Amino acid sequence: MNTKQTRRRTVVSMLLIVVFVALFMVKLVDIQIVQASAFNEESLGKRSIPATIYSERGKIVDANGIILADSVMRYNVTISPKNTKDFLRVTDRADVTITPQQAAVEIGNITGQKPEEILKIVADALAANPLSDFAYVVKGVDVDKFRALNALGIPWLYSEPSPGRSYPNGSVAGNLLGYVGQDGLAQAGIELTSNECLAGVNGEENYQRGADGVRIPGSTVTSVQSQDGSSIKLTIDSDLQWFTQQVLAKQVDATGAKWGTVVVQEVKTGKLLAVADYPTVDPNNVGGTAEANRGSLAFMAPFEPGSTIKALTAASLLDAGLAEPNSQVLAPYSIEFPNGAKVHDASMHGVLQLTLTGVLEQSSNVGITQLGEVLSAEKRYDYLSKFGFGATTAVGFQAESTGILHPWQEWDNQTYYNTMFGQGLATTAIQVASAYQALGNHGVRLPVQLVEGCVAPDGTLTPTKLPAPTQVVSDAAATTTVNMLENFVTKGWISKYISIPGYRIAAKTGTAEQSAGDGTYSNSYIVSNAALIPANDPQYVVTVTIASPASNGSMASPPVLKAVMAQVLKKYRVEPSPDGAPDLPIRF
Repeated sequence: MNTKQTRRRTVVSMLLIVVFVALFMVKLVDIQIVQASAFNEESLGKRSIPATIYSERGKIVDANGIILADSVMRYNVTISPKNTKDFLRVTDRADVTITPQQAAVEIGNITGQKPEEILKIVADALAANPLSDFAYVVKGVDVDKFRALNALGIPWLYSEPSPGRSYPNGSVAGNLLGYVGQDGLAQAGIELTSNECLAGVNGEENYQRGADGVRIPGSTVTSVQSQDGSSIKLTIDSDLQWFTQQVLAKQVDATGAKWGTVVVQEVKTGKLLAVADYPTVDPNNVGGTAEANRGSLAFMAPFEPGSTIKALTAASLLDAGLAEPNSQVLAPYSIEFPNGAKVHDASMHGVLQLTLTGVLEQSSNVGITQLGEVLSAEKRYDYLSKFGFGATTAVGFQAESTGILHPWQEWDNQTYYNTMFGQGLATTAIQVASAYQALGNHGVRLPVQLVEGCVAPDGTLTPTKLPAPTQVVSDAAATTTVNMLENFVTKGWISKYISIPGYRIAAKTGTAEQSAGDGTYSNSYIVSNAALIPANDPQYVVTVTIASPASNGSMASPPVLKAVMAQVLKKYRVEPSPDGAPDLPIRF
């Protein structure tokens, strides 16, 4: 009996074992074969971490390939609030317990933060979520600070890569370059307007981590490759840009002016070689500059140009066949026209017997309006439009101003005359340079160009698309106007201030009252100069604009003009003029 019971028990036990093993095998097959894919995916999802592969933003370079803006890797420092506790630091001498307070001091010594600021980040995160595992300590630290923080060995301190931007030449062309934010997104200037070329496309990778949160070696898999951005090549010469900025800043400060600009443009191409503004911005420290001065005043700040426009009125008269350089006019100090408009010159004088050349040399408002009234308002508006006023340039600079050029039908009796000598309209410094470029280029205004093109990573240049040139006035009218502007220099007061031995210069000054904002004029002036060098074969336009100088008045801008012209002639090795300026009569 006992034997039978034993055998029965043995059989039952074996059957139970077989059943158990069978069930186990079925479950094992279900797990490892039937549901293996689903379990693996679930498991992988819990330990697989996605990460961004950051692309490199394209460079911005000058006409000679000098880097003005480049990409650098920066780091955002993060913290795990729930794990911010004492930790043991192992040293050669002894193991030391480091408290969060001590760690905060060490972190702050590197980041520049106060310890209490760091501890407050932790406290605020835990107050919002007691299980908080993430908070930013500081964003955008450089490699040196990243390495120093990493060397602290704080177990609850982490970092994540954050592409940044570096401007190795500081404020040189900062007014044009613009800047990007801490999030890597373009915010102003060329960085923004050319973002389509500069921006790369980020990729993505996945890696697995263990229970301790550490990445498992060899587990990284790239799912999307990153694509670096292309580069932007400017027409600007960074050396000339630096020089013009230095000269301008010194003079604006010396005269107590509010702001100033210098523009250098190549006559035969329309390319901008320098666009200086002061005050200006260093893109490495955007917060150090007032918001109003973070862009380019040359593009963005319209002003009444004053007498520099007289040369354009003269060119229009010549082109229309309504005047010659020797056309005569009697110009008293002031005049009242039949429609009631009143015009006067800048200083008292008797009746002057002036030619059109003399009107420019004397900068007579009365003279230019008497000669210019034979050209209808509609025709003068058409000429001013073709010279580029009332519209943005081909550059398309961020927040670029169109200036102010009201339709001729809206001109009142006074505006009808004022537009002939640069009041009743507003222009930008870039527009004035562009108009003079047309005078120097046989009457053909070329599109203003700041960006040469987009350079792909393989070096292929895609040139900037530009509109067609505009024939503003005839070759003869433009050349004759340049000759008259030479006589302004050779026979006028400005000769001793801007003349450069061996070179012919065509130039015009402008002094214009600034609006008071209520329809009247204030006691503040903008002084400007526009010049073509060398006048015998114009190669470069140089314009200078200085706003509200507290001293020197009309003498605020000529020193800058001369210094920049001399630098341009020297830098580009312009040969001296072979002969002297034409001698045109200024009186009769």
